[in-house]
Amino acid sequence: MQGRSLRQPHSCCYRRYRSRMGSLVNWAGNVQFRAATVDRPASVPELQRLVARSTRIRALGTAHSFSLVADTDGDLVSLARLPPAVDVDTSAAAVRVSAGLRYSDIAPRMHARGLALANLASLPHISVAGAVATGTHGSGDTNQSLAAAVTAMELVTAGGDLVQISRDADPARFPGLVVALGACGIVTSLTLDALPAYAVRQWVYEDVPFAEVAAGFDEIASAAYSVSMFTDWRHDQMTQVWLKRAEPAEVPPARWRGGRLASDDVHPISGMPADNCTPQLGRPGPWYERLPHFRAEFTPSAGEELQSEFLLGREHAVDALAALGRVAPTLARAVQVSEIRTVAADNLWLSPAYGRDSVAFHFTWVPDANAVAPALAAAQAALAPFEPRPHWGKLSTIAAGDVAGRYPRMDDFRRLVAEFDGPGQFRNDYADAYARPSG
Repeated sequence: MQGRSLRQPHSCCYRRYRSRMGSLVNWAGNVQFRAATVDRPASVPELQRLVARSTRIRALGTAHSFSLVADTDGDLVSLARLPPAVDVDTSAAAVRVSAGLRYSDIAPRMHARGLALANLASLPHISVAGAVATGTHGSGDTNQSLAAAVTAMELVTAGGDLVQISRDADPARFPGLVVALGACGIVTSLTLDALPAYAVRQWVYEDVPFAEVAAGFDEIASAAYSVSMFTDWRHDQMTQVWLKRAEPAEVPPARWRGGRLASDDVHPISGMPADNCTPQLGRPGPWYERLPHFRAEFTPSAGEELQSEFLLGREHAVDALAALGRVAPTLARAVQVSEIRTVAADNLWLSPAYGRDSVAFHFTWVPDANAVAPALAAAQAALAPFEPRPHWGKLSTIAAGDVAGRYPRMDDFRRLVAEFDGPGQFRNDYADAYARPSG
């Protein structure tokens, strides 16, 4: 959102898009979409016809993004009414899913057939296509972004053509089409790599001192299959460490790195009830009921937060913690909670974890753009020496040119956009700021 107010038209929402003063807004309410309507085709041929007659069109997922990634002054289209296919292939350890489905839609059906995904994001409510297109991730030293699981995709390109592309058949272009910000077409289905189904146990340590996190970052980040560190930049600057261990799981000690195991389920935000959080205290459960922080059956509170996230090289984790610690009082004025996770490198050109093992600093802000602005500026200034890549679906005011320069394959991606969308049907101001084709 280079050069714009924090309160802006924005991306991804729930299946029903909220209206404010007669306008279409995103899940958080900080983005007012410019499109007058949202089309909801019931079939891929109907979607093809919509694209063929539109001069400017963008796909809208569950509207959980906080940036302008899905906004357009043309047509918006939701894929929620497409046939909800979840085709599980146990022999190939893969699943083909309709792009409009959410992870909470596909995970139980995969598990019932004995398969699982390698990882999930904090929320299971987000759409598969939206998460993939923006490089969304979970956590874990060996876990890549959710998009890294994609092995094939089907998309409607310029003029309404239906194109199939796969990792094996087109290895040269495929890494540029997976995390593509919706700029190359509208994805209708995705095929994902799968693993044998597994169980996970989750424990939470409370009151882990900030100094211990900095001193033992590698030990903490590698202490479980998925690890999340939460701080509100108050309370000695660290509050919780969440460990998600795949079975067979070793029970952690009662005290570790200066913290103590929680005796009850807890919420990442201090003082909030844990009813909507996934079960903790080491109770075993299927992967899809433990890897997210929040239960699928609970609808997250809409409009009660803004979010930012920045990924930088994993080797900078401790120095970045120290830099953010120096501006902690400014952050604390606007942050509800901050989450720190690790993400393994992938080869997807526009993935924020492209080419480097990464550490991700996430900020859940108060829903007040004026209060957030100075805190966001402080966070970005503190992280600037480490050349962070912002999450494509979250708030950032880092100059688009600077961000683009942090992606070695950006010029290749621009050529790919020109190839797949010569007429510019899928362009919008947000994507153009980073990846507008030359000429």
